[in-house]
Amino acid sequence: MHRSESDADIQRNYQEYARTVYKYLLSLTRDEQIAEELTQETFFQAIKSCEKYDGSCSMPTWLCAIAKNVLRTYRRKHPPQENIDDVPEEAFSIPSAESGAEASDERVRLFRRLHELAEPYREVMYLRIYGGLSFREIGEVHSKTENWARVTFYRGKEKLKEELLS
Repeated sequence: MHRSESDADIQRNYQEYARTVYKYLLSLTRDEQIAEELTQETFFQAIKSCEKYDGSCSMPTWLCAIAKNVLRTYRRKHPPQENIDDVPEEAFSIPSAESGAEASDERVRLFRRLHELAEPYREVMYLRIYGGLSFREIGEVHSKTENWARVTFYRGKEKLKEELLS
């Protein structure tokens, strides 16, 4: 996106990269509405600062870096708050079977271990699991290859298995 780009060029870039940016933000926020809003803001910021894009990285990488900054700004202005009315009633129910409680404990343990993974494993796993990004897209976000994303995901999964078995 260079300053001299026409509206058609900007529209083409949006159509080509909006899905990648949206999926990236969705993986970080886990909220479709916020991800959509922040995707729009990302492209607005990209248009405002298009003269800063020097081509040293891919367009999706540059846009995802802007998206990450847009998300940081959003989180400073809107810190997460738990509203008890938003919690589904099932969350307060006690599992009737012991297996239900064990499954719930195991799930919490898995998410805790995933959250404790070092970077880049954690982000790659989030992008793949929650964002639904392909390995190619994850590679683009990190300015790496598709193979790097596959290997990083595999290693992250192995680290999780190790942690869960110990």
